[in-house]
Amino acid sequence: MNINTNYQNISDSYLFSTIAKKVNEFAQKNPDKKIIKLGIGDVTLPLCKVVVESLKKASDEMGVKETFRGYGPEQGYEFLKSQIKEYYASHKVGLEADEIFISDGAKSDLGNILDLFSQDNTVLVPDPVYPVYVDTNTMAGRKIIYIDANADNNFLPLPDDSVKADIVYLCSPNNPTGAVYDKEQLKKWVDYANKNGAVILFDSAYECFITDSSLPRSIYEIEGAKTCAIEFCSLSKMAGFTGTRCGWTVVPKALADGVLNKMWLRRQTTKFNGVPYIIQRGAEAVFTSEGQKEIQENLNYYKENAKIISDVLKKHNIWHIGGKHSPYIWLKCPNNMSSWEFFDYLLENIQIVGTPGSGFGKNGEGYFRLTSFGSRENTIEAVERLDKFLD
Repeated sequence: MNINTNYQNISDSYLFSTIAKKVNEFAQKNPDKKIIKLGIGDVTLPLCKVVVESLKKASDEMGVKETFRGYGPEQGYEFLKSQIKEYYASHKVGLEADEIFISDGAKSDLGNILDLFSQDNTVLVPDPVYPVYVDTNTMAGRKIIYIDANADNNFLPLPDDSVKADIVYLCSPNNPTGAVYDKEQLKKWVDYANKNGAVILFDSAYECFITDSSLPRSIYEIEGAKTCAIEFCSLSKMAGFTGTRCGWTVVPKALADGVLNKMWLRRQTTKFNGVPYIIQRGAEAVFTSEGQKEIQENLNYYKENAKIISDVLKKHNIWHIGGKHSPYIWLKCPNNMSSWEFFDYLLENIQIVGTPGSGFGKNGEGYFRLTSFGSRENTIEAVERLDKFLD
């Protein structure tokens, strides 16, 4: 047998695995010190009540012969797809049910979608960037080129007509920076993709944090996007499904004359058995009026955490963006420290864990990501520690 040697071109350890190792080593040496984790973007609030009740009801159904469900449709049950269709309609985006594919989360599909594209496609990603975009394409042996995101362009790079790419990754609100594209900026990307026959893989996992109605929550709010973009979204951050696992991918039939929609359906029916019925019933409850009210309360909780973190950074004149329409705060490391130096500095001195910006690309060097997904108590304690330490 021959192995896929492209795996030799990725780092042995995933960014967050390296962080976990460092934190565990510190904890073993300092068992008396409380570590506050503001690094990995995992939620801390429980599932909302209406979702839990729906999960319980669906579980009971599975124990009764008349309501038991076996294999379901690989592309998702119609009851959930219709709810997602209405959710898009509330943002003035019209979709057909067969353009929506239920998944176990955006991360999986962002990698799996690459099955549809040949190895010789050139991939364009912003730098800094969510590592999964780079690693999955490196595993497949594709050529990757980068476009600089930096303080000069507010970490929102725009297309360069002299650079040709076939697959373009965009994330808005962005992970790791929290920056959000406006409609005019996204229109430039859509025009670039249509002009060059490229496809945009648009990660909208954090769209639920956008509160400004002038900012797009879906790329399909942009004219021409359906002929060039595939959108990925998730309930992980919207509704706390990080451990429950459910999301969706939109493949418009207007894209490539419907070829990619048919290919994705064929891929999913071949390689994927679908999201469990119980989970999809829980996801359905998210989109009810009661579900939307309850999840908004959770989102507001995280937004307040972000404000608490941002306020102390402003107090100490530390440059940062994000937080307003995103759970992430992207800050400039003080005193010209490198990203990992600042990581070690915080861990060793005040036991706060964040994410080194350099883990997201070369342009992330000298920056640091904090998350607002912690508990209110831990967020306040972390900020108090940081405030005293920075004085």
